[in-house]
Amino acid sequence: MKKIAFTKMQGAGNDFVVIDHVPGLDYCEFTKKACDRHMGIGADGVLVLGESKDRDYKMSIINADGSEAEMCGNGARCMAVYIKNKFAVVPEVFTMETLAGTIHASVQGEVASVQLSNPKDYRANVDIRIGEQKLHGHFINTGVPHTIIFVEGLQEFDVNGLGRLIRNHQVFSPKGTNVNFVERVRDGIVAVRTYERGVEAETLACGTGSVAAALIGYLQAQKQLVPLKAAAIKVVTKSGEMLDVSFDLDVKNDKPVITNVWLRGGGKFICKGEYYGI
Repeated sequence: MKKIAFTKMQGAGNDFVVIDHVPGLDYCEFTKKACDRHMGIGADGVLVLGESKDRDYKMSIINADGSEAEMCGNGARCMAVYIKNKFAVVPEVFTMETLAGTIHASVQGEVASVQLSNPKDYRANVDIRIGEQKLHGHFINTGVPHTIIFVEGLQEFDVNGLGRLIRNHQVFSPKGTNVNFVERVRDGIVAVRTYERGVEAETLACGTGSVAAALIGYLQAQKQLVPLKAAAIKVVTKSGEMLDVSFDLDVKNDKPVITNVWLRGGGKFICKGEYYGI
């Protein structure tokens, strides 16, 4: 029986099993077993620290169902804190290679700031028909695809029920979408609950979903878009932790161009051990 050293971490309640690269390990099977909350360690996904040819580090993200994700904001913060604590010397701002591109990160204690890849594919007012019900969503890719639906009474909302129906809706084929239900709290603050693709259930937080909620929340609240540096939005997650999102906004041909997106929040250690399930 092979023993795999692991560290368990969480960012805003989004929990991960963090491991160093293991040559020959079937990450899909390992992740499905390790993330099982009854027969394994229990987590929303696995983060793998590897070597990169042209970046400081490489991060692979495996969802609980064994599929590989392009990006995970909460996972990136956890990995950044893990790296800072693992190595004696780490650059003040370092880079991580991901499937979504290069991520920049800085760490102070158990708080990390990560710069995500520039969002793309923004589509406002997408019609989503569920039976006789017609919903309006807003789509954006913040490293992975996200749909934002504004609601009232967020805490009583059936996130799993409706999220499951939208996640694989034909409007978002072939890759599907994460689904974020968002409520405006007050100016500069939104609350979000997320149905995560790959976990196939609501999680306590989603970093890229929080960023999507912040960006769309800001854009939809503006009567007229004007260029702005370091726009800031706070996002309240299901876990209760508040994440900080900042970004630059430009306007070209009456369309928003968003760059320099940063996500700031905790990346906390839970435990360390050896896993015997492989």
